[in-house]
Amino acid sequence: MPSITPEDAAIEVVGGVDTHLDTHTAAVIDTVGRVLGTEQFPATAAGYTALLAWMRGFGRLSRAGVEGTGAYGAGLARRLRKEHFEVIEVDRPNRKTRRFHGKSDPIDAIAAAKAALAGERTGQPKQRDGRVEALRNLRVARRSAVSQRADTQRQIKSLIVTAGDELRAQLRGLKVKQLIATCANLRPDRADAGSPATATKIALRSLARRHQQLSAEITDLDELLEPLVAAINPDLLAVNGVGPEVAGQILVTAGENHDRLTSEAAFAMLCGAAPIPASSGKTTRHRLNRGGDRQANSALYTVVVNRLRWNPRTRAYAERRTKEGLSKKEIIRCLKRYIARELYHLITAKHPEMAA
Repeated sequence: MPSITPEDAAIEVVGGVDTHLDTHTAAVIDTVGRVLGTEQFPATAAGYTALLAWMRGFGRLSRAGVEGTGAYGAGLARRLRKEHFEVIEVDRPNRKTRRFHGKSDPIDAIAAAKAALAGERTGQPKQRDGRVEALRNLRVARRSAVSQRADTQRQIKSLIVTAGDELRAQLRGLKVKQLIATCANLRPDRADAGSPATATKIALRSLARRHQQLSAEITDLDELLEPLVAAINPDLLAVNGVGPEVAGQILVTAGENHDRLTSEAAFAMLCGAAPIPASSGKTTRHRLNRGGDRQANSALYTVVVNRLRWNPRTRAYAERRTKEGLSKKEIIRCLKRYIARELYHLITAKHPEMAA
């Protein structure tokens, strides 16, 4: 660790960290971008303490750019915020930059520090110590269960297609709930597992019971998620077309410290709902934004579809815009933008439960 003098203590420095599973590589630069040092630390609580002390050894640390604040850098970001340092969320360098400057952990750490110094990145990382983080964790488990249940259902139907005539005739045409119950109650002879017909029944029964177990998990998680969403922001659930699933995703996307969203336009961009200019020559138009949080974008799409089906005002708007020459995709893009604006004001309203 460098020895610091009273004169050095007055020097303002900026840190940068390239985060990994087991180690974090840190860099410190001064306010004109000169590299003062690089060092590697373990990704542990003791490592965070040593990293912070090492950075402070070069001068007065004003801010730090950290890669992966939502993954490997989450623990370090919490520690820095606890120590009242400004933490800047930094993306990894793009491929063009890496082709010119090379790739190593110290190079990436220096790039993170320079991005924080130059103001190229100003995003604040999400706080991960409140109810919204609890909501995110529960949603991870639910989303996994939903995905696995859908895969299981597809596998069941695939097995039925190639099953023997008698079994296929018995199962084809059944609705999903009845199909799962029928397959789960099959009684194949395990001693005859070498027969394709028996093996198919064994596989169908196993998959059907897995489907039932996953359904039970989803129901159990929903019993926890719905009251939690209502407790965090009850106004969201009152919005036309917004249910617990959509509200939960929007809250997770915004984060516990939703004040980091500087405007409703920034929230729309975060959700991939802000129009992107696609003009050329005499043609002036916008296109769909394919960036941002795609799960949040999907949540906005769900609201749009619900309103197009059931809301008279939305249906009238779609009809009017269709007569003006807009395509269905363009109308949906416009509606997503309007809904993002509406939800932003509800998210940023003062709720005691959302206080940081």
